[in-house]
Amino acid sequence: MPVTEQRERRFFLLALGVIAIYVSPLFLLGENAHIRVHDNLDSNIAWYKVLAESGQITGPLDATIPQIANGQLSRNALGSELTGIVWLHALLPMMTAYALSQTITRIVAFWGMYLLLKTHFLTEPRWMAVRIGVSLAFALTLFWPSGMLSTLGMPLALWAFLSIRKGEGKWKHYAALTLLPFYSSFVLGFFFFLAAMSIFWLVDVLRGKGWNIRFLTSIAYMTLLYLLVEYRLVYSFLWEDEPTSRDEYFHARLTFWHCVRLMWKNFILGHHHVMTEHTFFILPAWLIALYLVFVKKRWKQERAFLFLFALNFALSAWYAFWFYKGWRPLTERFHFLDTFNFARFHFLRPMIIYVQFALALKIIWQYSENGKKWAKRLLAAQVILVFFINEEIVFRYEPTVKQFYAEKQFQEIKQYIGLPLADYRVVSIGLHPAIAQYNGFYTLDTYNNFYPLSYKYEFRKIIEQELAKSKTIRTYFDEWGGRCYIFTEELGKRCMFTKHSKQRLKNLQLNTEQLKKMGGRYIFSAVPIDNAAENRLVLDRVFTSDESAWTIYLYKVE
Repeated sequence: MPVTEQRERRFFLLALGVIAIYVSPLFLLGENAHIRVHDNLDSNIAWYKVLAESGQITGPLDATIPQIANGQLSRNALGSELTGIVWLHALLPMMTAYALSQTITRIVAFWGMYLLLKTHFLTEPRWMAVRIGVSLAFALTLFWPSGMLSTLGMPLALWAFLSIRKGEGKWKHYAALTLLPFYSSFVLGFFFFLAAMSIFWLVDVLRGKGWNIRFLTSIAYMTLLYLLVEYRLVYSFLWEDEPTSRDEYFHARLTFWHCVRLMWKNFILGHHHVMTEHTFFILPAWLIALYLVFVKKRWKQERAFLFLFALNFALSAWYAFWFYKGWRPLTERFHFLDTFNFARFHFLRPMIIYVQFALALKIIWQYSENGKKWAKRLLAAQVILVFFINEEIVFRYEPTVKQFYAEKQFQEIKQYIGLPLADYRVVSIGLHPAIAQYNGFYTLDTYNNFYPLSYKYEFRKIIEQELAKSKTIRTYFDEWGGRCYIFTEELGKRCMFTKHSKQRLKNLQLNTEQLKKMGGRYIFSAVPIDNAAENRLVLDRVFTSDESAWTIYLYKVE
């Protein structure tokens, strides 16, 4: 084996070792680890457990989940049983499943980016360090966990598609396109990727490069696989007539200048669901490379870099201006423009950002010996940055998994109430209903983007007086409603008040008659309610635990 290949293999294994160290806190700390709360602990993680315990993982298309939203949440709202993450959480303890999912996703992300760069962008042996370093940095980004390979699997798919487009497609390329749909989401990533591939194919046709039937067939094949995997979503979208909460999602509300600011914010800082962490080192590398391209007049030689730079900016503009209020007449006429979030084309950006970073480093590296040193420094700095943007570090001030779900504390509440869980319903104030759901309670409140609109209206009656007090929470609930929570004017949109909070509710106004009519018997409140009697609530007991992040005030509805 040549010396260069030996060195590359050693660096490759070293990168895998870095990934192992990065995910090790999840395995070593288990439930004492700190992980993301937003769109993770407060939702998806609890949903996997509820789904597994419901007996409806493979339930029929008209099945519901009795434990959530008074049994009106469709089974189809909790994802397909053909998706691997559902079975990981069904078969393994929660933190074991989470740690394995993180490991699988990051290894595939690293491998996919490495293959993409080596095969199609930086093919020469001298770019070994750039290939491996950029791939490692990409794999360590703080992505949305339940998205799985929805964004981080795109480089592997692009590697396969570009190879097929060149006429070099082999079994391994088709294997990648076959396996990815089983560990990623169509609507949270690959719909937009496959749309981009279709546009890519069409541009080839218009430029006279032929119909390339293999390339077109491979795009159609992967699309069909996604439709089969996501058959529940397809059924709900095409054949269910009942209006859902998505029908009252109104996204087009920003002014032109708000959109301009959002565009620059997205381009420079990124988005919380696809955290690329590109601001400090990648962005300067782009700008330096752009300057060198123009100074050296290498526009033709660096067309790929310039194209990705323009595409990157265009995707940020698309994301921002999707929320422009000028779209409102169009979205009112074509309702699917509201119910489907086309802004998510910006989910292509993580892959584009890191490929563009690799090309920028190549341009800087080639400029001079000093440029080579700076390219290495920028690459090393980015790897170090994303390594330390680890969940355990970033979320160290949030509750641990054990403190968040507080299983021991909620077991005490179950025993104190002493009734079968299916015989009563609960709601939460000042903490996420996912906590109660994770612990087996049947909840009226929920966090989900896909539940009956009629249920939203029924639930709204409970909090209508509180919504009337605050435009912020009224707009949040009425024009989105994904969080079907007991919102209050005093707490606002905040959903987490730990036992160290001094917050109190002094002027709560709930329609407890409606709450009781819907089966609500208890309120789990993270804060004391001073005017409980006015709301026909009785403080039954206060529950505390050293292992919990919460003080739970258990109120009974009279």
